[in-house]
Order: sequence, then C-alpha cells, then structure tokens
Amino acid sequence: MTRLFVGTYTQLEDHVNGQGEGIYSMLFDAATGSFVQMHVMQGIVNPSFLALNASGTRLYAVAEVTNAAGRLFAYAVDRTTGALTSLGSRSTQGAAPCYVHVHPRHALVANYLGGSVAVLPLDGHGGLRPASDLQRHYGSGPNPARQEAPHPHAIVLDPPQRYALVPDLGTDTVVSYPYDPAQGVLTNPQEAFRTRPGAGPRHLTFDRSGRIVYLINELDATVVACSYDEGICKEIQTVDALPRSVSGTPSGADIHLHPSGRFLYTSLRSIHSILRMRVDVFTGRLLGRAYAHGLGTTPRNFAIDPKGRFLVVANQDSGTLAAMLIDPDSGLLRPVGTPALVPSPACIAIGV
Repeated sequence: MTRLFVGTYTQLEDHVNGQGEGIYSMLFDAATGSFVQMHVMQGIVNPSFLALNASGTRLYAVAEVTNAAGRLFAYAVDRTTGALTSLGSRSTQGAAPCYVHVHPRHALVANYLGGSVAVLPLDGHGGLRPASDLQRHYGSGPNPARQEAPHPHAIVLDPPQRYALVPDLGTDTVVSYPYDPAQGVLTNPQEAFRTRPGAGPRHLTFDRSGRIVYLINELDATVVACSYDEGICKEIQTVDALPRSVSGTPSGADIHLHPSGRFLYTSLRSIHSILRMRVDVFTGRLLGRAYAHGLGTTPRNFAIDPKGRFLVVANQDSGTLAAMLIDPDSGLLRPVGTPALVPSPACIAIGV
C-alpha cells in the first residue's frame, strides 16, 4: 500500500467550486487500483499545493487565499497512520500562494496573485519561521485576461540547489535567482528563458542530470525542452501538446518525468487527458505523443510513484482521483481500479 496526501479547494473561487474539507490522507493499492481514505486534516483554506520533505516526515501546504496574504502550513507526518499534526503556519507575504518547494533549510513559495516569491526558514523541528526574503516580479503579457500582471506559478531549485527557477505565467518568462541557503535569500534575478508571447509558463521539471529542463506552458499548451546551465535555459525544442484536431481554449497544467527519465507526462485540462512523450536521453528531445483520458474532468495535478509503477491524477472538477499503471517499456498508461471520490482535488503528494 502506498500513502497519498491530497490537497483540495475548500471554498468557492472564480475557477473552482471548492467543496473539499482540507488535506486528505489516503492509501492506494496498486495491485487492485483501490483507494482508502484514512484521515482529513481540516483548519486550512484551499490547500491547493502540497510538498513533502525528503524523508517524508513533514508536509507543507499552501493556503491559497486570494483576498489577503496567503499562508504556508507545516505538518508532522505519522509514518504509521498517515495522520498529520500541525506545526503552525506563517504568512507567505503575498496573495494566492500556489506552489511550495522544500529544501532542508527553507520552504520556497510562489505567490500567484501576489506577483512574488518568498523564502521561509525551517526550524529544527520542520516548523516555519517568518519569511527571510521576498522578491517581487514586474511586467505583463499580451493576454489581458490572464497576463495583466506578474503571476509566478512555481518555484523549483535546480538539482545542485544553486538556483531557483520561477515560471511566471503573467510575463512569459522563467526567472532564475541565485539561492543562498546560509542567509535564506534569493539574489540577482535574471531572465532564464522567455517563452513565445502569450504562452504562460506554469510548471517545470529537471531531468536527473540537471542539464535538461522541461517547461509546460498553460495558455498555449506547449512543452519546451531546454538545455540548462547555471540558471540559464536554452531552447532545444517546443512541442504543441494538444492534438491538431482539438479546438477551444488550451490549458496545460502539470508536468513530471518518469523516474527512469525515459518518459515525460503532462496534464491537459482542456481535453481531460494525460499526454505521454518519449524522451531521447542523449539529446533531451521529445518523441511521439500518446494520450490517456484522465478518467475525470480537469486533471489539474498528478503524481508518479517514485518507483515508476503508477500515476495518480487529481481531477479537480469531477472530484475524483484516478490511477493508471505505467508500462515500463513504452510508458503508456492503463487505467486500474475505480476512481475515488475526493471533492475538488488540486494536488497529490505521494509518501516516501
């Protein structure tokens, strides 16, 4: 059995009719595809993004509050039962925090509506201290409805943990910051990469070598493969993730590499599907496309088992979790079991 933590939207927002109760702790049996709900941690508004520390003993969750400064919550994880114990919360210094990345000494947060990124030190127990740094973004993009201002949508440390990369949906840029773990600050921001106008960069992931980065753009549903060195990304290839026959508004969401490094997956909300592409491990280029329906509506987020056996999708608007087995040779996805009912799921973290 594998433990999952599921963050949900708990109240009505302009993009979701949030009906969740908080953070759900669940067990998943890959052999049968069955889910069992164990606990629900309440007392947090819109825990829309979760991240575990490396040992799986601490869980961090943003509270995506839109009309005031959001908060980041810390929890101790009972490794036997999956129950969470609150370690308190701190302000993220900006509205609508949407992403957290955990370093052994800090939690790094992107504030979507705040147009900023923050660094929050961790104490000796994994609890949070007040923010040690806040960096604001400036600018806009050509889409007046979505790019009227900066909207950082993620913050990810590179594998050497020397630079933090921030895809900013509002400005069509990926910003890189040298990261100082001793002081807990981000310094000297620079443009790591600029997308096509109106692309809306959302999430990114590194390959195991740390020399290739893959970026999913939300607004045009493209995936960009880039070479990476010292905070700078250079385009190798851009792939249109949607089938050519699809019309309507694109909406790319999440992106993850398979642990083998041979397959890349992205979630596409407009067609309610997960896209698999093969990876040329020598060049980083992406080859072929295969789609699997997410077995629900609006696959906002998904997670891959660390051993690469299965993938679990959070279908936000159908209120379901769906599991798919991963073929080890082709990377193709096969549904397993019956989707579980979880209201307004927004994020999945798989226990270590």
